[in-house]
Amino acid sequence: MPRRGVTRWAVWTLPAPVLAVLLVVELLAAVTTASSIPQGLTQLPHDWALVMAVLIGAGILSTEASLGVERMRHRSDESPHIDLSSVWTFAAAALLPGAAASAVVLGIYAHLYARVWRGGIPPHRAIFSTATVVLAVQAASAVTGLVDRDALFKSFPGLALVVAAVLAYAAVNMVLVVAVIVLSGPNRDLATFLHVLTRGDEAVLEFATLSMGALAAGAMGALGPAYAVLVLPPLIVLHRTVLVRQLEEAASVDGKTGLLNAAAWHVRAARALRRAERTADHAGLLVLDLDHFKLVNDRYGHLVGDHVLAAVAAAVRAEVRDDDLVGRFGGEEFVVLLPSTDGDDGRIAAVTVAERIRGRVAGIRVEVPDADGTVVVDDLTVSIGGASFPADGADLSQLLEVADTAMYAAKRAGRNTVRMGLHAVPSGAVRPAPRRHHS
Repeated sequence: MPRRGVTRWAVWTLPAPVLAVLLVVELLAAVTTASSIPQGLTQLPHDWALVMAVLIGAGILSTEASLGVERMRHRSDESPHIDLSSVWTFAAAALLPGAAASAVVLGIYAHLYARVWRGGIPPHRAIFSTATVVLAVQAASAVTGLVDRDALFKSFPGLALVVAAVLAYAAVNMVLVVAVIVLSGPNRDLATFLHVLTRGDEAVLEFATLSMGALAAGAMGALGPAYAVLVLPPLIVLHRTVLVRQLEEAASVDGKTGLLNAAAWHVRAARALRRAERTADHAGLLVLDLDHFKLVNDRYGHLVGDHVLAAVAAAVRAEVRDDDLVGRFGGEEFVVLLPSTDGDDGRIAAVTVAERIRGRVAGIRVEVPDADGTVVVDDLTVSIGGASFPADGADLSQLLEVADTAMYAAKRAGRNTVRMGLHAVPSGAVRPAPRRHHS
């Protein structure tokens, strides 16, 4: 390939920390695989060729059987996600030494790239994904290799090693993938890393897939390689179940920020307020508007603006609880519902959260690589208006009206400030909610 073509590869546009991680991981995968070959030759089971062929074939068959599902998953969500092939790659790690298990990974992922990823995923990302799985397989194989593999599924110590191998596989694969995701984003801190790493659905799916891989390995080891075929039907069903969940999530999530979109937020917030009314609880509602965001778009372009929105969304999400509802209302406006806040009808807690968000946004520094170097956006501020339930409104629409008007009061006060409740709203601008008394 001409030298000029190499310099135009998309991989060179990645931020330096991301590029460094990619190269190190790929080098480690190559080195560990090569170094495991001599020892692996002495540990190969007698039917190693059949086991490898069955695992690669099963991986190909499961991909082909779910080809439409996998392609739809990639179209509906371009972010990295669990592809379920770890059923077969973990089984390889449990049954084979590291070098042979890595060969199974290469066979399965070469087919996955050719049939699903090609044209939709850059080659450097496919190579990195394969390298992380190779390292995960090497780690899991090292654990299961501590005992004779024939006895691995026939004793409690063997079961403990299988569980340890599952944890080793998940730790290596998930930590490396999440590290690159975080380094590619605007917030490169430990809190963001831990938040992405512990996302419930992806972690649960990963462990479910690895558990199926352990069961497949156990059946193949005890009864023969042909029993891998019994894993295919439930795996295909799992593919379709994951797609339904992913489509449901895509329909409720804002693509630029990962927050709830306006429609989904309205539905969930209204449900939360009805629950608060039944239990006589308080709640707080915040409306946030990024100050002078149009200047960012005009000066740097909408691509940089999208990175800024994602950074602000991450900052807001980091300052609220897991069960608080955070949404994007479009443009540069965000909304937060804080159920069951305590003290002063929810005002104190809401103001405290709003001030934390305001301070965190002011500290954001967004770096976006472009053709001329790196664009740096900082000095961001946000104006926040708030309302409390039931003091400022009897339903969601009234709370939004009060909070939105309070937010504009914060704008008039000079921006980068917080205004809360009806006392921040000009007289007559909002109809006060009727006071209700709970026994």
